[in-house]
Amino acid sequence: MDNLRCMTVGLVLVYHVFFLYNHIGLPGAMGDTGGGRLFDVFLYVVYPWCMFVLFLIAGMCARYSLKKRSSREFLKERATKLLIPSTIGLFVYHWIGGYLNIKIGGGADSIPAALLYPISALSGTGPLWFIQMLFLFSVLVVLLRSVDRNDRLWRWCGKCSFPVLLFLVVPIWGAAQIGNLPVLIMYRFGIYASAFLIGYLIFSHERIQALLERFHLPLLAASILLAALYTLCYFGENYLFSLQDFFTNAYLWSATLAILGCGRAFLNRKVSSYLSQASFGLYILHYPVVLSVCYALIRFFRLPPLANYAGALILEFSISFALWELFRRIPVVRSLVLGMRRK
Repeated sequence: MDNLRCMTVGLVLVYHVFFLYNHIGLPGAMGDTGGGRLFDVFLYVVYPWCMFVLFLIAGMCARYSLKKRSSREFLKERATKLLIPSTIGLFVYHWIGGYLNIKIGGGADSIPAALLYPISALSGTGPLWFIQMLFLFSVLVVLLRSVDRNDRLWRWCGKCSFPVLLFLVVPIWGAAQIGNLPVLIMYRFGIYASAFLIGYLIFSHERIQALLERFHLPLLAASILLAALYTLCYFGENYLFSLQDFFTNAYLWSATLAILGCGRAFLNRKVSSYLSQASFGLYILHYPVVLSVCYALIRFFRLPPLANYAGALILEFSISFALWELFRRIPVVRSLVLGMRRK
């Protein structure tokens, strides 16, 4: 699970470069990079399942964490790691991303100087919506744990057969229809809550993971086929609103099952605690970095399209990693931005 989580976080960092350089007209685009729309294929392939997989893995990890901690200890740890960086951290570091969004959008000059900093901070949430929702879902499973003290629901969910796992696409599609905010479209409480609960109740079972490993090759083939069909179907359109479509959920679910099955088959090796911590830190820190890098490359340099993408990726990873190494050594910043406690 740690290997899959690290790799998925890496995909998020890559995704944001392609997103900021998109040719579809999605919000936040930096302008024409000179490249063709072929670069946008990556966005269509990754978007439906990437954050769903992260929430599902987070649900599994929540289950494993609650085996070793009381509910109070679990929530205290989650508040430190998730709630503080996504609230107070906005005013310490992420206001930079908010300011860049305002400036790139041409609105910086219309905001009074006294209000620019607080507005930038409140606008700097960026990818931190993920950890904000993660904290809410963590509270949800603690409430579930208090109601189901004997873990009857968890044990019952562990009896799922493979056809039942495939059928879960229907309730996932149903969950995708509810809890979607109209403007802040990244806050999709229904579908992402279903991912977290499925991870917590079902995929945290060793038996279920072994079942996915058994069928990992057919699942991989199905997900590749659906990825091609999904891209052909939606290419050129705004895919951000496609998560409520049944076909999108079918692709999302097949890709999720394939990723977990293949992860169990090929990535079932221990990952260092340093790499696991670093991946979380990179997720927290990368968005102001990628905004700055993509804007600077497109604004001040005339590079070939491939050089824009490659340069942005290299600079994004290297600068974010350097900031992670710096911030985790500064006591107050370490707590407020990264949610790290001094051991």
